[in-house]
Amino acid sequence: MTLTKIFAGCALALSLALPAVAQDPTPVGTWQTVSGESRFSVSYCGDGEQLCAKLTWLREDARTPENVALLNTLVVKGAQPTAENKWRGTVTYDGHTVSGSVTLKAPDRLQVTGCQFIACKKLEFVRV
Repeated sequence: MTLTKIFAGCALALSLALPAVAQDPTPVGTWQTVSGESRFSVSYCGDGEQLCAKLTWLREDARTPENVALLNTLVVKGAQPTAENKWRGTVTYDGHTVSGSVTLKAPDRLQVTGCQFIACKKLEFVRV
């Protein structure tokens, strides 16, 4: 076997053994509350950098009239990027539209915070 073939074989073996290069994490996808009561579809919207989230599913025990009214509607609308993996915009929660933020904490963890006056509520989500 020639030296060139040995190097080519080693290079091929190493390239197969190396993990794939990780892509930048993205909030786009389907997310579920940690408690599992609801799921949301998160996508880019507006100019392609804004973030929107739509309530797409509710567990049976979470099907209150207020929650059912929000099914298939945007609960995060046009949130603007403010930092790496962070967006600010409006969040609809418990029938109120409040100022809020969406933060991608890890590739499989998302946090949504909504504040009205001085009261804030944080919700944690996991990727489905």
